Amino acid sequence: GRSFIPRVAARLRTGLTADCTSLEIDKETKNLLQVRPAFGGNIMATILCPDHRPQMATVRPRVMKKGEYDGSRTGDIIKVAADGLTSRTKVLESVKEVSEISVNLHEADIIVAGGRGVGGEKGFKLLEELAQVLGGSVGASRAAVDEKWIPYSHQVGQTGKTVNPKLYIACGISGAVQHLVGMQSSDVIVAINKNPEAPIFSVATYGIVGDLFEIIPMLTKQIKEAKGL
Repeated sequence: GRSFIPRVAARLRTGLTADCTSLEIDKETKNLLQVRPAFGGNIMATILCPDHRPQMATVRPRVMKKGEYDGSRTGDIIKVAADGLTSRTKVLESVKEVSEISVNLHEADIIVAGGRGVGGEKGFKLLEELAQVLGGSVGASRAAVDEKWIPYSHQVGQTGKTVNPKLYIACGISGAVQHLVGMQSSDVIVAINKNPEAPIFSVATYGIVGDLFEIIPMLTKQIKEAKGL
């Protein structure tokens, strides 16, 4: 889609906003409000195409939840014949990418993620213990990955994976825009941070202001006791 849709937009002589994280319709103007990170991910920009139709946008995978099934709705499938079309692309070789660790954050219902505030590999051990008792996976911010505390395969955010688990526990993550775009559609977000002014609290369902090195072990202990582990 990322290679095909831009060509369609060019043929139709209309605009296209790529990799959007949110789409809305302005009720008055009927313009499509296309939201995506800009200026290196430091701001969220709302882009309009007021003078041309159709309005077109591509969406970042997994940032939007699936719509509920409505059995009352009906539609027609119209098949368009396109005879004589052949691909001018030739596949020379396919190479399967092998990551350093098999981490499937996309399918995880629970993610315990750490940022710079985790402090190092020992801090991530605490998160791994909590994730294990919850039956979840461990995620990380770019800052933690850049420090080499945890492999890139765990990175969540603009330059990592986009996730939407049922529960996302952000530990020591300040909440930069680049990280928020990768997890803000989670059902429930719990933020643990020593800084009460951290931006992560603006998207959190529940916020805990405190030392994660005290809070995480307490949570792990309580959950183990509740599960009889």
